[in-house]
Amino acid sequence: MSALKWGQGKGKGAAGPALFGLPLSFDHFVLPRLLRRPVRILARLGEGEFQAPRFSAAILSAVLVASSSAYGAYLGGEIDGVVQGITARTGFAVDQVKVVGNRQTSEIDILDRLELDGWTSLIGFNAEAARERISGLPWIEVAAVRKVYPHTLEVRVEEREAFALWQQGDELSVIEKDGAVIAPFSGGSQTQLPLLVGSGAPAKAPDFLVKVEKYPELAARVKGYIRIGDRRWDMRLDNGVTVKLPEDGEDQAIAALVKMDKDDGLLSRDIAAVDMRLSDRVVVQLSPEAATQRQAALNEKPKGLKRKPETKI
Repeated sequence: MSALKWGQGKGKGAAGPALFGLPLSFDHFVLPRLLRRPVRILARLGEGEFQAPRFSAAILSAVLVASSSAYGAYLGGEIDGVVQGITARTGFAVDQVKVVGNRQTSEIDILDRLELDGWTSLIGFNAEAARERISGLPWIEVAAVRKVYPHTLEVRVEEREAFALWQQGDELSVIEKDGAVIAPFSGGSQTQLPLLVGSGAPAKAPDFLVKVEKYPELAARVKGYIRIGDRRWDMRLDNGVTVKLPEDGEDQAIAALVKMDKDDGLLSRDIAAVDMRLSDRVVVQLSPEAATQRQAALNEKPKGLKRKPETKI
């Protein structure tokens, strides 16, 4: 302590410590603990008493070379690759990926968008850029990519909600409730979605399907909703019967159809179509087989009764 309390324990003529010939003595002044050793070394260096550690020149040369290389990589735009290479080989290489929330999107598609190469460092990995790439997949609505140190990536996604299939010509697409196309039809569970056919169908379908779904037994039998001239609907049933609804009063027409089917089994008969476009009548079109049988029955001549002989009085 006495060596650091400059000005104590020395006569007035005693010389205090000096650094490179400059006196550093101050009466009753004590250096902070962190500065004591560096100051001693500098003082010894100024007096010629300090000897550098062995290999110090080699160490300083290595530091100089490494610094120069790092600066050159920075100027050449390769610093990210250097960081990736060093950190990946020191225990931070991504070796596990967790994907949560995907149903329609395959994990392979998500992994492709992460662009991992087997030696990708978690430290240098750009999670935001990966999130943007994953968000570009057709079914993805929201994506989040999180680093879990030392070597795990966690991907969470929320997918868009499928509402129906939309057929335009030969194209069949999966759409959202607002009519936005999600992706081409690919089979699987998508076959359970309602089928919409025709121009303008997606815009009108949400309200119309609510009306049909009030009658679950009828809704379960509908295989396709066909928009005619963007004015009205036809419904194609599972047995091939087509129900032609009017432009106005869809609710009343559907209710009347359900009642006729319940009372008379209309939709289970050998018919091809039920035309409800006229407000004052329902027209039923027979199937080709039923029409042939009916025509044969009409053409058959009825057997005449034998005329009784006249009786004269």
